[in-house]
Amino acid sequence: MTSKTILVTGCSAGGIGAAIASALAAKNHHVFATARDPSKIPESLSALSNVSVLRLDVCEPASIREAVQAVADGGKELDVLVNNAGGGYAMPLLDVDIDKAKQLYDVNVWGPLRAVQAFSKLLIARRGRVVNISTCGAVVNTPWIGAYSSSKAALTNLSETLRLELAPLGVTVVAIMLGVIDSHFHQNDQFDLPPGSLYAPIEKIIAGWASGESKPKGVPAEKFALTIVDDIVGEGKAGLVWRGPNAGSIKYLAQFAPQSVNDAAMSYTQGLKELKAHHDGNSQA
Repeated sequence: MTSKTILVTGCSAGGIGAAIASALAAKNHHVFATARDPSKIPESLSALSNVSVLRLDVCEPASIREAVQAVADGGKELDVLVNNAGGGYAMPLLDVDIDKAKQLYDVNVWGPLRAVQAFSKLLIARRGRVVNISTCGAVVNTPWIGAYSSSKAALTNLSETLRLELAPLGVTVVAIMLGVIDSHFHQNDQFDLPPGSLYAPIEKIIAGWASGESKPKGVPAEKFALTIVDDIVGEGKAGLVWRGPNAGSIKYLAQFAPQSVNDAAMSYTQGLKELKAHHDGNSQA
């Protein structure tokens, strides 16, 4: 496999980005490992001779411009941009803080697009590739993560549109639809329902999903990253690719299952039956 130069956003320790960067570096690619706070990039990654560490905040245009300049000044061309940086937010939609949701969209939707726009000249010059890290949650309706899932649905749509628009310029685009991955994604999430929430009777159930404790067991991020190296470097196809535990099942649900089956699968153990029983009981009292 020919060595390529690949930039990965969101490489803080314990996350999928750091695992992806490590897997690519192990295959002798040159990796620009980036993070909003470079000190959070694991030393085991940053110390590698074929890894360059850069500060890059996808919400700050100036930060992105500096990263583009650093890649160019370093004498490196850019073959692949991996848009991995992202955030999560679990909250019933009736209780969502709209300002917080806007910030989430800035990271998960506009951040990747900013990066594509900024690095496009380098990518076009190399007939390169854009890899957007999305999620299976973008195509199913899962309670409590509507703000997050809808942001990933928007990213997925942007990715597929970019695939068409960049094809004439020689750049391929892939969106990796993640299954269940074990990482530190939820460690910074703080879940507290606002006072007077109608969902207070099942707050503990929602909190379990918000923290990741109630989700199905997934594959470690380091192991998963090894399975998508070909997708990243361009040996795999463009468009949507479904990777990781449960990804195939969710693809089937989204594309072929009746809505009733879809709803039952996504609502299972989410506390909706308990909430209905509590609401109906209070209504009859």
